[in-house]
Amino acid sequence: MTTTHEVVNQAPPRVDVNEYLANAALTEAVKRYDAQWSADDLTSVGELVGRADFQHDAELANTHTPVFSSHDRWGHRVDAVEFHPAYHRIIGAAIEHGAHTSCWADPRPGAHVARAATFMLFAQVEPGHGCPVSMTHAVVPSLGFAPELAEQWIPRVYSRVYDPELRDPATKQSAIFGMAMTEKQGGSDVRANTTRAVDAGDGAYRLTGHKWFCSAPQSDAFLVLAQAPGGLSCFLVPRVLPGGERNVFRIQRLKDKLGNKSNASSEIELEDTVGWLVGEEGRGVRTIIEMVAQTRLDCVLGSAAGMRQSVAEAAWHTRHRAAFGATLIDQPAMTAVIADLQLEAEAATWTALRLAAAYDRDDDESAAFRRLATAVGKYWICKRGPNHAYEALECLGGNGYTEQFPLARRYREQPVMAVWEGSGNVIALDVLRAMAREPESVEAVDRELASALGQYPVYDAHIAATRRLLGRVAKDPSAAPALARRVVEALALGLQGAVVIKEAPAAVADGFVAARLGEDRSLEYGALDPSLDLAGIVARA
Repeated sequence: MTTTHEVVNQAPPRVDVNEYLANAALTEAVKRYDAQWSADDLTSVGELVGRADFQHDAELANTHTPVFSSHDRWGHRVDAVEFHPAYHRIIGAAIEHGAHTSCWADPRPGAHVARAATFMLFAQVEPGHGCPVSMTHAVVPSLGFAPELAEQWIPRVYSRVYDPELRDPATKQSAIFGMAMTEKQGGSDVRANTTRAVDAGDGAYRLTGHKWFCSAPQSDAFLVLAQAPGGLSCFLVPRVLPGGERNVFRIQRLKDKLGNKSNASSEIELEDTVGWLVGEEGRGVRTIIEMVAQTRLDCVLGSAAGMRQSVAEAAWHTRHRAAFGATLIDQPAMTAVIADLQLEAEAATWTALRLAAAYDRDDDESAAFRRLATAVGKYWICKRGPNHAYEALECLGGNGYTEQFPLARRYREQPVMAVWEGSGNVIALDVLRAMAREPESVEAVDRELASALGQYPVYDAHIAATRRLLGRVAKDPSAAPALARRVVEALALGLQGAVVIKEAPAAVADGFVAARLGEDRSLEYGALDPSLDLAGIVARA
């Protein structure tokens, strides 16, 4: 080999890093929110997802994407989706470690926090499998509206054995769930759905219609919205009926998406498809909203996990590469960028686990807080994800723009979290609805904001301005939609500020308040005051 092919000044592969122990914000938040008992399990997961073979599986699952076959070789309709074995290894490991339903199967203080941290560690390295994992987790509270169905399905949902074969549910130890809500003419306006459900007279219904997005069509069963005689209702639709006969579940095509490539998303046709009512007729939105609330939380978790991957990869590269006579991370301009990326990731992580902690309690205060705060967090953290990923990618220069490094995949991945379960305007308007219909949720969030007052004048001023904005909305509801995004942004920054001020180290709190709430706040990453403890922040990346 000639000397021109010597490899110098390149960062080594970022492998064999324990992604839990290396993530200071995550380990601290797990301890703070009563889940320290899970530290050994999380350490094991952190070691697993940091291994080179796991990271290679993540690459394989996203380069050898799901393949749809409508018929088998003999012409039988099969509606099959085939995945690379790497995908099955990843989702199998996530389920084995309880990333799906551990908090429901083994409830205790901190259970939702422990499950959230587990989910984040897997989603940090391979996010696509997180969709069916999340929906399997989220279906549990909705199934509570149908005790007979819950008795049949919940033990399988709780199982930590992954079995991807579609067959008679009675012969399976485990089950994965998906969701089919939206239609091409309505999108988020699910009340415009035209899929109809007819009572078959045998305890089941027959569903007929088209679903524009069906998540994870390889799943064992789905929650589906359809118009019944009593109005829009929620149904459990299995892929395979009791006894082994295939239900009518025609996959029309897989969506060719910007990112989220390892996850199969599809359009489906239902024709006299068998389904069972979950909850009451006409109460479908109320029933499935329990599932949506959980998946919205997982959007926050997934975006925060993506931010962690982005800043960790950027910091790794800049610690191992020199330019213009110095290591990149030690050069003031790059130090400021990495510190700012870390501030964003830390705020997202702390907020995500604060939200998860609210699901560990059933008291009225926690319920009111999470109703509003989950939507606020979902809007803001998910919306910040794409630009955060881009800035981290740029830290790697040309390497970051190539598919052989993970940040190109992450950059394409982050937007889905802002779209899934309600894009920006949908979430912002939902926040207004919650404020109007459940004023106790505003009071609960305000108490959280007030708990951090008195330490930073800049934060105090932000909360005062936020309260004035809320007052404007309450005084003139007709003008509220035009202010919706401003309201949600103000609440989100206040919520992040409160959590970080109370829980994070002083360097992080000082940096976040200055960078996100102060007069010098900038939309550009890296525009930080050099008087801040940037080195202390960077050390946590």
